[in-house]
Amino acid sequence: MGLSHIDKDGNARMVDVGEKENTKRRAVACGKIYMSEECFQIVAKGAMKKGDVLGVAQIAGIMGTKRTGDLIPLCHSLALTKSKVTFTLLEDEHGILGRCEVTCEGKTGVEMEALTGVSIALLTVYDMCKGVDKSMHMEEIFLLEKEGGKSGRYERSV
Repeated sequence: MGLSHIDKDGNARMVDVGEKENTKRRAVACGKIYMSEECFQIVAKGAMKKGDVLGVAQIAGIMGTKRTGDLIPLCHSLALTKSKVTFTLLEDEHGILGRCEVTCEGKTGVEMEALTGVSIALLTVYDMCKGVDKSMHMEEIFLLEKEGGKSGRYERSV
């Protein structure tokens, strides 16, 4: 199986999805950001000087899903029907689990939108918290599940 974004001459190309059927598409991506205990407690209490870290990061993640086609060169621009970013505080790890779910009715999947959304959300957490902890790090950004299209359902085995 060849790479769909490379033509027979080795040139990059955007995949032509014009002949594909519109189907309901859904993808969920996750990722984590880890920080110092001090920083985690400030975020958990909603006391960061820059404001509501998780609220701002949630909006940023949603905005990221909507702009994926502008950020990833060969992605199609999609009319999303849902974009949701949620967070779970991981107190024992001093981390935050971000989750991004995206849906659309279209000819191509929304995996890149979900991955972009969770990445932008976590980067926003970093940006809002870097005054307290510059050693934060992000890990485990991955596609958790996807539905729709020719390849059907995918669920990551953890």
